Amino acid sequence: MASTAPNPTTEDYVKRIYKLQRHGETVSTSALAASLSVADASVTGMVKKLSAKGLVRYQRYRGVELTASGLRVALKTLRRHRLWEMFLVQQLGFSWDKIHVEAERLEHATSDELEHRLDKLLGFPRVDPHGDPIPDAHGVVAGETAMPLTSCETGDRVSIRRVSDASAGTLQHAAELGLHPGCLLEIVRNRQERGQVGVVIGLRRLVVSRKIAAAVFVTRED
Repeated sequence: MASTAPNPTTEDYVKRIYKLQRHGETVSTSALAASLSVADASVTGMVKKLSAKGLVRYQRYRGVELTASGLRVALKTLRRHRLWEMFLVQQLGFSWDKIHVEAERLEHATSDELEHRLDKLLGFPRVDPHGDPIPDAHGVVAGETAMPLTSCETGDRVSIRRVSDASAGTLQHAAELGLHPGCLLEIVRNRQERGQVGVVIGLRRLVVSRKIAAAVFVTRED
């Protein structure tokens, strides 16, 4: 049985497995180790402990996946992380490229009561400052419908839904370009051979690098 009060390391691991796990496939221990910047042997040892707690299913050479209990822990931790990110931006004026580390600390020290009050104070937000969905109190997450800007075609009119928070530098550059969730763009040229996407925002025309375009997720406007 999973512990009723997971420690920070447990929460970090199951949250990272959740982020790496896509479409139900297992996550390799090497991918998990690279994502956490720890040794493969350390990950294997921790995964075995998580398996003993009933939070993951692990088979040697076949990877790891969350159980229903592990998924609940991951989503609760992710919910608290993203609520704190919203608080840091909305209430304390942090820039969106500076909030991840602070939220990492705060998510582990949040009680159910504090989580509820934080959610209420923020007006029950559905997304964090980067546009990522915030799991609701029941662990329900809105489905992903956005596509990367790199997949757009010339002439598309799109709305930014989220910007990946995997790199603080990318977030900072995106902010400098004015690429925020909610922005409307027109694709004027997608030059895949040069790794560039030309866009118009309002009256401004920009050339977005492939690295930034791959981190910006959009939906087409009717």
